[in-house]
Amino acid sequence: MANSLVRFENVSVVFEDGVRGLDGISFDVLQGQTRIILGAAGSGKTVLLKTAMGLNQATAGKVFLFDEEITRRPEKEMFTLRSKLGMLFQESALFDSMTIAQNVAYPLLNQTENRMPRDKMEPAVRDSLRFVELEHTLERYPSELSGGMRRRVAIARAVVTKPPVLLYDSPTAGLDPITAHTIMALIIKERDVDNTTALVVTHRYQDGNLVANFRYNPESGRLDPAVEIGTSTIFMVLKEGRLVFEGKQADLEASTDPYISKFVKRPEKEAAA
Repeated sequence: MANSLVRFENVSVVFEDGVRGLDGISFDVLQGQTRIILGAAGSGKTVLLKTAMGLNQATAGKVFLFDEEITRRPEKEMFTLRSKLGMLFQESALFDSMTIAQNVAYPLLNQTENRMPRDKMEPAVRDSLRFVELEHTLERYPSELSGGMRRRVAIARAVVTKPPVLLYDSPTAGLDPITAHTIMALIIKERDVDNTTALVVTHRYQDGNLVANFRYNPESGRLDPAVEIGTSTIFMVLKEGRLVFEGKQADLEASTDPYISKFVKRPEKEAAA
């Protein structure tokens, strides 16, 4: 059986002001899966990712990362487990005062478990930027790049340590459709080249549709329709901190629940977009 990499058991998160971020959520992410997490603004999507990383502490239930319980683990004990995660934050979260090379190298310099000698660091950074087709930006600064390019740099930083699990918080937010497609193609490429497990928070049904139905072709460098449709892609829908749907794309599209249905972009609408 596939290993459990991220598991929530009846997890609730209540903040100091009484706001409930998550409400009794349970799910289990297995090795090789991609989870597409949909939901309205404020539904708990980002809270879920931060709780999986141990940045938010569960007030009830249990959280497991790589089959180790982290529910109330002290912060200083989280560093080793977090070094196995790659995270793409909202709006990329690059350091403006650092070059692109320095931004990508940051985890290699600051994560004890991933630290490497400088003579090996430069090739690793170059390889990571080459992966997102931005090797030529090494000495530039974030302010010199477009929004889509900054997002690609953030992906390069997230994958430079070759983590088994990647967390993507709204990777296509604020991007035009063509750039958004490029970002999702890179996420699919990373999944297929390095066999990674991913949780992808998004507001775009198209993002999940690409992940579920396309595979990266290393010979052409393009996306091809998948032979086995959606076998490792699970969709989740959050509402007011609760998990109201978990399943395959076909079941999501068949749902008659009005809240769930509004996150599904039907094929005929997609073709007209």
